Amino acid sequence: MNQEGFNEDLESAPLAGEKRRRRAVFLLPNLLTTGALFAGFYAVIQAMNGHVEHSAVAIFIAMVLDSLDGRVARMTNTQSAFGAEYDSLSDMVSFGVAPAVTVYSYALSTMGKLGWIAAFVYCAAAALRLARFNTQVGIADKRWFQGLPSPASAALIASLVWVGIDKGVVGADIRWVAWLITVFAGLSMVSSFRYYSGKDINLRRSVPFFTIVTIALIFALIAIDPPVVMMVVFLAYAASGYVCAFWPRKTTCKRDGSGGDLP
Repeated sequence: MNQEGFNEDLESAPLAGEKRRRRAVFLLPNLLTTGALFAGFYAVIQAMNGHVEHSAVAIFIAMVLDSLDGRVARMTNTQSAFGAEYDSLSDMVSFGVAPAVTVYSYALSTMGKLGWIAAFVYCAAAALRLARFNTQVGIADKRWFQGLPSPASAALIASLVWVGIDKGVVGADIRWVAWLITVFAGLSMVSSFRYYSGKDINLRRSVPFFTIVTIALIFALIAIDPPVVMMVVFLAYAASGYVCAFWPRKTTCKRDGSGGDLP
């Protein structure tokens, strides 16, 4: 082999290794994704059997696992194309189908066509949201999500059901509230409003002591009444995109990655 051919092989070797890594199936992040998928599937089964409180908790568990798999993949350098696609399919079950079936079983089933149409709008919006997100990977500003993230939307639906069950409220009595929140969550996912992603937070960076105290106080607040606090938190997050968009002053969330204003 001549020197020129040898140099070409050296240049192509890293590229070939990168392609193999992108096609690889890594255990740890995909194990977490499978756990999230199982939690979503479990939520659907429990909702079909009328145990919607179990469904709500399972959706929250799926959300926690989903938030971990991507971070673990980045920290261990085990990102892959397979993992990204698998994660999207898992999200569709856990944050698209599961919340729609759960809220339908709890409250919307008493509304006839209006009920299942609202559930379908939410489910379709989750699919569109995930498809749009996949096309924007590596292009959009990672600090912001375009549209309400599907895990946060699912958590809003799950917390609504959780609050109702915890307070002894019959789903039929709040069916219009559930209908409005379901449609609101679905439309927010496919909106162009920006939501803070938190991806620019560096977990390896040192923080002031007061930050740790604040986190402890947040956990204490959640412990007072978990269903209500969780619903308030996710409802506030869902509303933050609208507040930011219609706030009269120019804010960070109205600017694109280059510093220009969004249309």
